[in-house]
Formats: sequence, C-alpha cells, structure tokens
Amino acid sequence: MEGVSGLRASHPFPATWDRRLSELEHHMTRFRRNVAHLNPIRGTRRGLRRIRETEAGQSLVEFAMVLPLFLVLLFALVDFGRAFYSWMVITNAAREGARAGAVQKDWPAMQTAIYDSMCNPYPDSCAVDTTKLTLTPTGVNGARGSQVTVQIAYAFSYATPLGDLVALIGGGALATPTLSAYSAMRLE
Repeated sequence: MEGVSGLRASHPFPATWDRRLSELEHHMTRFRRNVAHLNPIRGTRRGLRRIRETEAGQSLVEFAMVLPLFLVLLFALVDFGRAFYSWMVITNAAREGARAGAVQKDWPAMQTAIYDSMCNPYPDSCAVDTTKLTLTPTGVNGARGSQVTVQIAYAFSYATPLGDLVALIGGGALATPTLSAYSAMRLE
C-alpha cells in the first residue's frame, strides 16, 4: 500500500486518478482480508481467539453433559412406574389366588383366579407377561383353620435402555429385578 500512497504524495494526479487510486487501495485491502485465511498460523490464531471470545459452543457442551443424566432420570421414572404397576398386579393376583384357595378350591381353580385377575380375557390381554411368572402355592386343600399361601415371582424387564445408560455413566451394570408378591389366608 505504501507504493500507491507514495505515488499519490509524489505526483500531482488529477481528481479522477485520486478516486481510482482510492478504489485500488480499497480492492487491495479486501484482497488482503480474503487472503489472510490462507496463512495457517494467522488463521488458527484468529479462529482460536474467536472461539475463546464467544460463547457459541458453550450451550452445546452443557447440553451434552446434562443429557445422559436427564435420560437416566426419564428412563428411571418410566421403568419405576411400570415396575410399581406390575408389582400391584401380581400382589392382587396373589391375593385373589389365596382367596380362591381359602374357600377350598383346588390348584387349577386357584390358577384360573390368578390369571383372571391379571388378564381380561386370558391370555389375550394380560397386564404382565405371564411367561415370566412363577407361581408357588402351599397348603392347598388343607385342613380347615390352616393357611393357604400363594407366592408369585415375576421377572421384570426394563422397557427403556436404563441399564445401558447407568453402565455408561456409573460403570456398573443394573440388574433386572425380580418382583415378588405373597398372600396367605386361613382356610374356611
């Protein structure tokens, strides 16, 4: 630029030439700005300075840090609700089975009462997966005044990838729980 400015100072040009020289200076400045990014060191410094001075990626980094915890809470809420519902269903089924046994019904009739309380109709529309149930009766058709008990164990399975997320965050595995219900009634 000193060459162009030096020409202006040393030679008296007409006014139109001054305008052309200022246009040339303007184009040279724009060219230098456009070529400045080709210098890898200068461009890197400018880019790093721009990243340091702005907060453009801060919210993205914060979101990436909070997202796994938020998903664990969301998935835990969903699976806890499902587990609690399943526990209530098998608890009611154990009570219905024990009640059927308390009035001196045999084991197949008790099983029918258990499945009828969980399904409407059985086996089409069941609240829990009946293949994961373990039914254990004791005292069926016993003497009057003794106890009949029904114990139900249900192998609960998560509907969400909660176990994988907990393993990712905490490093440990999350085992699937076995829900159990127990009911005892006196034989009539």
